[in-house]
Amino acid sequence: MEAESIHSLSPLIHGADQWGEWLLLLPLLVALEAVLSADNAIALAAISRQLRDPAQQGRALNLGLGLALVFRLGLIAAARWVLDFWPLQLLAAGYLLWLCLSNLLPLLQAERGEHSEADATDAAAHPALHERGLGGVVTTLALTDLAFSLDSVAAAVAVSNNLVLVMAGGVIGVIALRLTSGLFIRWLAVYARLEAAGYLAVGLVGIRLVLRLVAPQLVPPEWLLLALVGLLFAWGFSRRDPLDDSPADPAEVLP
Repeated sequence: MEAESIHSLSPLIHGADQWGEWLLLLPLLVALEAVLSADNAIALAAISRQLRDPAQQGRALNLGLGLALVFRLGLIAAARWVLDFWPLQLLAAGYLLWLCLSNLLPLLQAERGEHSEADATDAAAHPALHERGLGGVVTTLALTDLAFSLDSVAAAVAVSNNLVLVMAGGVIGVIALRLTSGLFIRWLAVYARLEAAGYLAVGLVGIRLVLRLVAPQLVPPEWLLLALVGLLFAWGFSRRDPLDDSPADPAEVLP
């Protein structure tokens, strides 16, 4: 979720028709992007952790989000077409739901195993951590951000017809994702439930996309969605993981 997709901000963003007004709004939008894109950031961080080397993780985030930025700008330029092309939105929803289920089920199985085996190894505790090539991780990062941004980019274009400003918002969103993803890589190694919480939030976004297509009247209001994501992250930060064998410093994966 990005700041531009919050409809309650629409009057504020739409009313900012001068560059000076946008400069005043910029710090607010940056802060909102960093907070509201946490569900996206945690998924990207979890994908990046499939590369064990912290330097490779940082490189994957740089390349993946660089490619994601190209995709976002292309989406913004073609947003009117995207709004009317439901198969692409359905494909994005299906991808997010697949990403959620394919990663969440092994994590939940591992959590149940931790209660029965006190001496579980890190590989058992974190089955999603397996080596993948840099190219595969970069591609997955770019596709994941593309699926996440499909709905919010369309909403941003609906809020403002200033293409340059909407593109600037897309750039801000990617920068915020890069910074928060680097932090989440470290936090994922510390908080045992955080990865599961992140993938549950991914599932919520996928469900919302499906509802927008098949039953728009059932789409939950903004406050409810934000409350659910907040509860998920509170649960995710509720238990520290005693098996922390990932000593990567956040500075190693930040630009």
